[in-house]
Amino acid sequence: VQPVESGGGLVQPGGSLSLSCSQAGFLFSRFDMSWYRQAPGKERELVAAISKDGVSITYGDSVKGRFTISRDNTKNTVVLQMNNLKPEDTAVYYCRSAWNSVAYWGQGTQVTVSS
Repeated sequence: VQPVESGGGLVQPGGSLSLSCSQAGFLFSRFDMSWYRQAPGKERELVAAISKDGVSITYGDSVKGRFTISRDNTKNTVVLQMNNLKPEDTAVYYCRSAWNSVAYWGQGTQVTVSS
């Protein structure tokens, strides 16, 4: 039960990128899902979170209005759509799943915003 991220890469400032997180298993709809990021020399921070039913969504202050989190429980997938990217969005992005007070982390995917 480990999330697997995909979709990172290099993008210019102002550009867009979509990250995807998938998790195998038939219990995906019971997991709350979230994205975190960690830049060099900084602590890991919450980017966005979505409840298991998709009703409750939370965003970090620095990404509000630019990023959108969504999930498709029929495809065991969570997507983070990132628009108007800034150099300060450069970080390793991690997918996290949680259920019954147990959390699982993906390996992370690098996002670099640079001209």
